[in-house]
Parts: sequence; C-alpha cells; structure tokens
Amino acid sequence: MNSTTLDPVWEQDIYAQGHHLNRYPFDCVVSFLFRWHPRDKARAELSVVEVGCGAGNNLWFAAREGFAVAGVDSSASAIAHARRRFGDEGLMGDFRVGVFSQLPWSDGSADIVIDRCSLACVGHESQRVAVAEIWRVLKPGGVFFCNGYSDRHASARAGRSLGDGRTADFAAGALAGVGAICFSSREDLRRLFGASWEILKLEHMSADDLTGEISTCHAEWRVVVRKPA
Repeated sequence: MNSTTLDPVWEQDIYAQGHHLNRYPFDCVVSFLFRWHPRDKARAELSVVEVGCGAGNNLWFAAREGFAVAGVDSSASAIAHARRRFGDEGLMGDFRVGVFSQLPWSDGSADIVIDRCSLACVGHESQRVAVAEIWRVLKPGGVFFCNGYSDRHASARAGRSLGDGRTADFAAGALAGVGAICFSSREDLRRLFGASWEILKLEHMSADDLTGEISTCHAEWRVVVRKPA
C-alpha cells in the first residue's frame, strides 16, 4: 500500500459495506467555501478539488453552488457512489481513484483544495508529501482548507501508537472502527506548512461531552493557507 493511500479499512470495511456514504456537506466546508472563495471570478470558473473526497458529499454541495469540482479518493466504492449520485442529479464532477502522493491533475489547475480529515488518516511524513502535491496543483494565490484532528482529542491517548504520528485500535468512542488517525499539535501544523505557505487561519476547535460520568473531548484544527501569488 502506498504510504499516502488511506487505510484499506475505508474501502473494505466502510465504503464497500455502504457505511459513511454521507449525503450532506460538513458545516466547516460550507463555511470555508463561502468565506474564502475568490470573488473576482464566476463560480463556474473556479476549480474546487477535494483530496479524500469519499462519497462526494462536500463536492455535491459545491457543485450545486455552481463551482467546478473534482475529487480523488483511494476507495473505488466511494468514487463509484459519488459518480452515480452526480449522474443521477445531473451534476458535473471529475472523480478519480487515486492517492495523495500523485494527484491526477496538472500543475496550477486548482483554485481551491479541500481536505476534510483525510490527511489525518496518514502519518506526518505522508502528510508532507500530500501537501507538496496540493501546492503543485494549486494556482498561485489559491487556498487550501485543512481540517484535521488535534492532539487534544480524547482519542489521541485511547489507542496504540504506530510511531508515525498515527494512533490505531481505538477501543471505543467516535473514532472506533475508522482505522488509524494522526493527531496533530500546533507545532506539527507549522512544520507541515513551513515558510512557503501563507497561513490565513489557524483555528483550534474543541467540545467537551459531559453526558456520561467521564467527560470526553472532541478537538480538531481548521486551517486555511494560501499559496503566494
């Protein structure tokens, strides 16, 4: 398996079994796209690419809003589902089966790139490879939204360390059954984007669930960076 291919659990145990075929976009993606998309072009002229697009729910929203969309995922089942849904609804989308280390688009072809917790499924070194590829496909001045899990997440200490930044074998909780997850610190993100990217937003979000006797914390990052023009 390529180091920047998602854990096969997503194909074999999740998408191929009809799980996680989300229909609607994540709110953070909606907020990002409305806030950060360029205003000097018509939406139809703006290319939105999602890495780890899964069943295409985020791109479904973007396409309905008039953007030109494309997505890549290593799960053939997820890509097939996205293509069927777009076809059934008369929407246009370029969906490819592929990996983060070799994005199937030309240099400088995307205005916007989205990652909604897909890079969180690979280790730190593989994330650096993926971010270099995202830099390549982005146009100068293009923006990248990176949404990943924080090292303050309760599950960060509830599994087995794989030694590459990822944790696996979660016994319980929201992340059980989704394979290995990479939890990032603020320093990890600053190293990931380095001096090349312009950091427009570095936001940490956390929510404590106090329902049970033991509280749990969901914590994530919402990062917006720009490739300088």
